Amino acid sequence: MSFKTLTVSIQDKIAHLELNRPAEFNTMNEDFWRELPQAIREIDEKAAARVIVISSTGKHFTAGMDLGVFMNPNNISMQGDPARAAEQLRRLVLQLQDAFNVLETVRMPVLVAIQGGCIGGGVDMVSAADCRYCTADAFFCIKETDLGMTADVGTLQRLPHLIPQGMIRELAYTAGKLSAQRAKEIGLVNEVFADQTALLAGVMNIAKEIAKRSPMAVAGCKEMINYSRDHSVGDSLKYMATWQSGMFRPEDMMKAMMAQQQKATPDFPEIFPIKPPFSG
Repeated sequence: MSFKTLTVSIQDKIAHLELNRPAEFNTMNEDFWRELPQAIREIDEKAAARVIVISSTGKHFTAGMDLGVFMNPNNISMQGDPARAAEQLRRLVLQLQDAFNVLETVRMPVLVAIQGGCIGGGVDMVSAADCRYCTADAFFCIKETDLGMTADVGTLQRLPHLIPQGMIRELAYTAGKLSAQRAKEIGLVNEVFADQTALLAGVMNIAKEIAKRSPMAVAGCKEMINYSRDHSVGDSLKYMATWQSGMFRPEDMMKAMMAQQQKATPDFPEIFPIKPPFSG
């Protein structure tokens, strides 16, 4: 896969996506909004990896939205009928949201390695990932408030499920910086690493551990955790029972038990690629 804003590599069943516009602090331009969901969906559709790791290049993970996206008259019209202009803006926001929703809907876990600033749209993106890790110099900022607008691509919907209510409100109202250490204390990130080299090595080690497990079991975990976040305990338990009755097969469990007895790494088959309807 070849992109303008990303580099993508797949090795040892781990897909590594790197934001690759360091001179522009990896701001999210129009190409980024097309390419990120395209790359992630393609990995999922081809069942090309068991884990996705997103990292970045340069001093900062991302400085967030490239304001050129909103300055493009093809995206937002400031003239003509106000109702039609409002409908166009609403459609744009939904498209931007969908670019990060894909991090939740793909079947494999998404881990994010963050260095330096994770600002504005960057917080929207990492909030949609399964796990977050960062360097000691990292910081997080809901920058939209400083720009006179309300964050609209997922931060305010997902962060309240990740950190305490008081903290999300303070960060949103003030546009203040959240340090790496404080982010770990409140549970936004799993671990803080000394520098970017240690960060990437540590995250890749975690990805390798995930990749050793049954991809069906891991996909089931992700499905259930995401469902439970948005539903009651009772509904989630019922869904779990239904999922298990349809998805559980003893083959992977037997492979795992045999491998443990032999002190070996089990060889699980991959999940199937996703075929488009009527593709044969």
